[in-house]
Amino acid sequence: MNSTEIGREPELDDEMRASIEASLEASENAGEPATLGWPWTVLPRQMFGIHRDTVRNRVLPLASKGGLAIIDQGLISGSNFALSILLARWLGADQYGAYAVAFGIFVLLSLVYQALVLEPMAVFGGSSYHHCLKQYLSTLLRIHLVISVSLCVVLGISAFVLHGLSHTGGLAGAMAGVTIASPCVLVFGLARRMFYLELSPAEAAAGSFIYCCLIMAALFVAFRHGLLSPFTAFLFIALGAFGTGVAMWIRMRAKLPAGGPGPTLAETWSRHWGYGKWALASSVAGWIPANIYYPLISSFHGMAASGQLKALMNLTLPLEQVKAALSMLFLPYAARVAARRGATGPTALTTQMTLLAFAGAVVYWAFILPFPKQVFQLMYSGKYQDVVGLLPIVAIGSIVWSAAYGPAIALRGMEAPDLVFKAFAVATVGSLIIGVPATWFFGLRGAIWGGNLADFSSLIMVFVVLKRRLRQRAAQAITSETLVTRDRQPS
Repeated sequence: MNSTEIGREPELDDEMRASIEASLEASENAGEPATLGWPWTVLPRQMFGIHRDTVRNRVLPLASKGGLAIIDQGLISGSNFALSILLARWLGADQYGAYAVAFGIFVLLSLVYQALVLEPMAVFGGSSYHHCLKQYLSTLLRIHLVISVSLCVVLGISAFVLHGLSHTGGLAGAMAGVTIASPCVLVFGLARRMFYLELSPAEAAAGSFIYCCLIMAALFVAFRHGLLSPFTAFLFIALGAFGTGVAMWIRMRAKLPAGGPGPTLAETWSRHWGYGKWALASSVAGWIPANIYYPLISSFHGMAASGQLKALMNLTLPLEQVKAALSMLFLPYAARVAARRGATGPTALTTQMTLLAFAGAVVYWAFILPFPKQVFQLMYSGKYQDVVGLLPIVAIGSIVWSAAYGPAIALRGMEAPDLVFKAFAVATVGSLIIGVPATWFFGLRGAIWGGNLADFSSLIMVFVVLKRRLRQRAAQAITSETLVTRDRQPS
């Protein structure tokens, strides 16, 4: 946030203000004194240009909700990261490579679901259908069931076919696990997002904490009894997600009022598809260069090479998850800036977010790269030491990809996900044209540079399309101002 925003009182929409006022009223009814007490009485009336009553009544509730949202995302991301590290330590290279390939497919399914269901739900559930949330969520559950059945059929057939091949190295079991886990994890994600419609990230974070504890406990028990495999790992994820998700669904339905009549299934899907198709296209374009090299390198150089690539790329996951959590806060702010400040606002915002993401990536890798062998020893208990020398190449791509975060958020804030897709699509095509033969000839090093090429191309293309979009907005603003001036002139 730039300096001009420091002295400005935070602007809240009606729903957020109503939620904060209801929380304050509830706390007062519970016995909190109406007058300001310590430490408010000893604080200055103005802090950084903001009145202390505003800090108490608006800023702190907003900050607490934002912090809980980050904790919620951190618990899910942290559990996935810990699971990946523990499996790398406890499974053989072939089994871990099978898990890496299956997990990449699972990530793709999650991106599709988020684009078509979760992101539109956040938009329409907070606006058009807020008066009938219970009926709207029931319709979304029907959509979820249709998607789940389709996924189970496709993934189940894939696992059956792989089972008939003798050289899959545990991939059939991993795909069978993904078949079971996918609908369970997706319904858990839907349950978490429901609470954000009612501005209740605390309950979402509580559900994520329970889920994390369940799968970690099950994982340790399986390891102690020699039952751990890619299939059982995904099975534990499915059980934890299903149990927690069902409990959260019951909790939410008990809280929601009856409301008015909800949308039909056809109307809901039509609106979700209209909103999510470009977000889906962007997600797929971004997923391909990040995950396609796992099956490619396993086909060219064996399943163990896929495990080595996964072991290297695990170091990028904490940085990616931090960016994903911050997107929940930055994207609404970017949309507000784009709507209220014309063509100049997104320019400044893009610069700030790009520098923030770039600097954060540099600092992160500055702590990792001086001690690569020690980091691998800590994470993998001495395994994968033969690929430690490739970690600086991974860091280059991670830093460049982080720099593309700012312009991509700005474009989404300007309601231009189609431009994000076009930028990522061009980068993906270029990456595959060079990266696939590079993986064939140079193995693991070629696969990493193939992904890095996509990162460099994405950064260049996203800045190009953003610059073009800003020029269009500036031209439209000049035209509108000219028309308004002309209308005001006396005839």
